Amino acid sequence: MTEIEIGRGKRGRRAYAFDDIAVVPSRRTRDPKEVSIAWQIDAYRFELPFLAAPMDSVVSPAQAIAIGNLGGLGVLNLEGLWTRYEDPQPLLDEIAELADEAAATRRLQEIYAEPIKAELIGQRIKEVRDSGVVTAAALSPQRTAEFSKAVVDAGVDVFVIRGTTVSAEHVSGAAEPLNLKQFIYELDVPVIVGGCATYTAALHLMRSGAAGVLVGFGGGAAHTTRTVLGIQVPMATAVADVAAARRDYMDESGGRYVHVIADGGVGYSGDLAKAVACGADAVMIGAALARATDAPGRGFHWGMEAVHEELPRGKRVDLGTVGTTEEILTGPSHTPDGTMNLFGALRRAMATTGYSELKEFQRVEVTVNPALHHG
Repeated sequence: MTEIEIGRGKRGRRAYAFDDIAVVPSRRTRDPKEVSIAWQIDAYRFELPFLAAPMDSVVSPAQAIAIGNLGGLGVLNLEGLWTRYEDPQPLLDEIAELADEAAATRRLQEIYAEPIKAELIGQRIKEVRDSGVVTAAALSPQRTAEFSKAVVDAGVDVFVIRGTTVSAEHVSGAAEPLNLKQFIYELDVPVIVGGCATYTAALHLMRSGAAGVLVGFGGGAAHTTRTVLGIQVPMATAVADVAAARRDYMDESGGRYVHVIADGGVGYSGDLAKAVACGADAVMIGAALARATDAPGRGFHWGMEAVHEELPRGKRVDLGTVGTTEEILTGPSHTPDGTMNLFGALRRAMATTGYSELKEFQRVEVTVNPALHHG
């Protein structure tokens, strides 16, 4: 790919966000009813190709169950309020009432200073598991070694290791680093790991035995990673690079398929279609679901980056509400801006371009138009 000269001493690739590209119609169209958007990872099949982001504003145990019943996969944040407090509801109510953003960050730091309790991890996973839906839960790489036994003992179906950026080689002089390959090999459940945003990093994660790789960091609605650390990779380019790594890893491994999951920058239904067009098998959704009237955050949205005790890289944002979780996922929509009926829109985008399966839609033609921005 052509590099652009930034100055005499530095060159860089031109990279594209979802806003910079668009899907191109083909010569064929089909009936949306004939389109399948089902997704399968390991032994688990889902009618909707998405994971709800492990964020306290998006997924509670009750919401994980509701999302599972609607055909998706709700991922519980095992470092959030639900594993620190027996009853976090009063704190969720308080977070929604905090007026000043600076005060909100300080108060979030105080609330999340409460230690994580292993017995609550087991209790929350059991709540979801007892409902009969596929149970997924997430830890950061830093906490995985400490709490993974409690997670597996509780009977999780899919384990997610999610950080701002996750590498197969985490270098630390202070503590024994997580050996991802050994950890995944010893675990008896499929592991989804990320984020990563480059071909090389993705290839390393795929070689660790992961069932899926999360693509992206710094692009979510509640992130300020770009402002604080200067780190961000535009999502269309990141997904396409990681999809290329998946293709090459399939050749290298003799056909082992690793799922590519776009995590970040999928705020509207059109972004979802563009993520799949760039090579994603599924998406991880945060902000779009935080807009649900029944979401734990009640229209407010924040991630673990916002509560870091030394360097917050996120904030509580007020997204407002647009409708129920069901309306946001499968409609009907009452808004013309792509915030509702996300998967009805994906189905229609595939029908309009003549594709009936997600893997086929990954081959759709796209065009680059940097003027394409929401507004």
